[in-house]
This record gives sequence, C-alpha cells and structure tokens, in this order.
Amino acid sequence: MTTVQFSEETYQKIKEIMTHYPEGKHKSALIPVLHLAQAESNGWLDVPVMDHVAEVLGILPVEVYEVASFYSMFNLNPVGKYVLEVCQTGPCMLRGSDKIIEHIKQKLNIKAGETSADGLFTLKPAECLGACGYAPMMQLGKHYRENLTIEKVDELLEELKKLA
Repeated sequence: MTTVQFSEETYQKIKEIMTHYPEGKHKSALIPVLHLAQAESNGWLDVPVMDHVAEVLGILPVEVYEVASFYSMFNLNPVGKYVLEVCQTGPCMLRGSDKIIEHIKQKLNIKAGETSADGLFTLKPAECLGACGYAPMMQLGKHYRENLTIEKVDELLEELKKLA
C-alpha cells in the first residue's frame, strides 16, 4: 500500500477514464492516468507515484514502469517548470535543431536532461514530434513552437521567465 494520494478531482477523472474500458481491462487506461499522475506530481513520476497508479488500476507496478519508461512524454526525474523538448531527428537537424539545442545549453548553462539553476527550464532532446514541415521545432507542454531560430528561442525564454 503506497502513501501517495491524489486530489479527489484526479480520482474522479481516473474513475471516469476507467469506465471507457471493460472490467478487467483497466490497464488500457494507463497512459491517460499517468498523464494525470504526472500533472499532480510536479511534472514527474517517482516510484511511489507509479506504485499508486498500479494500485488504483489494479495492475502490477512493473506494468506501469514499463510504460512510463518507454514513452518520452513521461518524466522519471524532477523537471523544471518548463520542459523544452527540442526535436533532434533528421528533418529538424537539417534545419538547425542542433544549433538550437546548443544555444539553449549555453544560455541556460545546462546539459541535455538537466534543469536550470533557477528551476525553470529542463532541456529534453526529443525524437520526432511529427511537425517536420515546421522544423526546427520544440514541444513546450501541450504546445508546439515551430520554425525556431535563435532569436525566437531567446524571446520564448524571456517570455517564460516573466510568467514564472
């Protein structure tokens, strides 16, 4: 039994999601439930949180770990307030995503996978995000930032600092 607790609102959302699947097939709800758990856990999933998800869904903890560790949308370590997921696959690389990644590293004094000293930004190179026609691009939460340039990245970082 884990000591993790979600908000009542999250439990209600989980319960509603589970109604979409037949009894005994609640593992099918795992990805949307992990999204809810991550949102409620400061943007990342630690072992006790994943164990609680397993408990709630009535599945084995290893089944949760397998899914959470496979998909890049789930963070298994603490992250900053803003996660900058910069695409690093072929089309984005051809359009300069490697320069964007290097610029962010220099500007924030971090390496890929690290969080800035102020706790605001985590740089997370990503595999294809499906917006090749708008390369180079990054995902920031639920939003895409496309046709990136060094200047656009600098403007974005300043904008986000003001919002923090």
